[in-house]
Amino acid sequence: MSKSIAKNFIYNLLLQIVTLFMPLITVPYVSRILGKEGVGVYSYTLSIVQYFVIFGSLGVSMYGNRQIAYVRDDKEKMSNTFWSITFLKLITTIISLLVYILIFGFNKEYGNIYLIQSINIIAATIDISWLYMGLEDFKKTVTRNLIVRIIGVICIFIFVKTYDDLYKYISINVLMSILGNLVMWMYIPSTVLKVKVKFSDIIGHIIPIVQLFIPQVATQIYLVLDKTMLGTMASTGEVGLYEQSEKIVKLVLGLVTSLGVVMLPRMSNTFASGDIKKMNQYLNKSLQGVSYVSIPMAVGLASISNGFVPWFFGKDFSVVSYLMIVLTPILFFIAISNVLGVQYLLPTNRTKEFTFSVTMGALINIILNFILIPNYKALGTCIATVIAEFAVTLVQYISLSKNIQNKVFFLSIIKYAIASAVMFIVVRIIGIHMEAKIITTTVQGIVGSVIYVVILLMLKEEMNMLALNTIKSKIRLVNRKA
Repeated sequence: MSKSIAKNFIYNLLLQIVTLFMPLITVPYVSRILGKEGVGVYSYTLSIVQYFVIFGSLGVSMYGNRQIAYVRDDKEKMSNTFWSITFLKLITTIISLLVYILIFGFNKEYGNIYLIQSINIIAATIDISWLYMGLEDFKKTVTRNLIVRIIGVICIFIFVKTYDDLYKYISINVLMSILGNLVMWMYIPSTVLKVKVKFSDIIGHIIPIVQLFIPQVATQIYLVLDKTMLGTMASTGEVGLYEQSEKIVKLVLGLVTSLGVVMLPRMSNTFASGDIKKMNQYLNKSLQGVSYVSIPMAVGLASISNGFVPWFFGKDFSVVSYLMIVLTPILFFIAISNVLGVQYLLPTNRTKEFTFSVTMGALINIILNFILIPNYKALGTCIATVIAEFAVTLVQYISLSKNIQNKVFFLSIIKYAIASAVMFIVVRIIGIHMEAKIITTTVQGIVGSVIYVVILLMLKEEMNMLALNTIKSKIRLVNRKA
């Protein structure tokens, strides 16, 4: 792994760590103030506006990231690509915003909340983070996100005091989103040139962007549709329970998929140069890397759930401990599909295989939601999500099986599973003998991590040795400087 990849990975990992720890501060507070109904209303209305964000943005984030990576060595071409994509996105998001307001702006039950949530569409309009990702300049996006998230947390504690402050909570979230995206425009004068963009340049992006948009919309809609279907077929309270269980799992998942965000532009650039051998090397290292992290995280979350949920969410969300256990397998499935799909299929323009995999997952998810939600509510949604993510991963794996060093990959998984199983037993025993408090979760996390690393040392696992050697070299470097 080159220095630039490692550096960008660290930047993105830093962002994901902060993203993980910010909710650890706000979620317990918000859960107790707003309760499952308040969290459910926020999540349900957000799921509605996200459809319009998805269709308005046309999947520009991933497409723009890739296209900028292709032409970043030619500033004139890169500037033309940026402005033409930006103008196209401006047109589509304005149309999406107008349609949204006409349909939901006058809703009797949640009208005002829907109007506040519409700011998310405006925030999406001015989001240009894809430009900096394509340039592999992750420092700007990470710095921006860190500052905005910190301001958002402070505002939540200052202004959200009772359930009646639900409007304030939603407003803080959407305003922080638009503020964060606005800040990125400060760097535009020094990043891109002022070039004349022809109408044909804008139109030229429509067909390829739609081709890439189809698999993205399939993925994003079924992720959002879970909450919409649950709120419609069950209640907003059930959405609140699902939202909190999914939130913890997805936050941890962010740490695992950090590498995917960094590798997309690098893989796109490598593919453009025709170095397929290097791409296959990146692919296999990434698969080992995400497995090394995702398997113990999934098992670890399941092992601490019973002791973690009571002190973190409060009594109103006790069911979340079981929902989390059911959801944890998606940590591994999504981590693997992120490598196969985002890091390989998309950069190599194999969008048909990618589209088929996520469409299959979307159909399975929707069908299972219709079957399971009436009887099992939030639990049914969790089961449907896990099965759908497994299907996506399986289809993508079959598509790329010839590019994968299968023997090495599965041998590594077996070692990670053995170490995680031992870790689970010890961590669970600790949870049984200690009360449900923050100190218990902390002890479980530390002990579990040590056990996992030590067992892999005994098994002489390659990725574990690489990680430890990297840490040792960094410590030595710091000591020399000191």
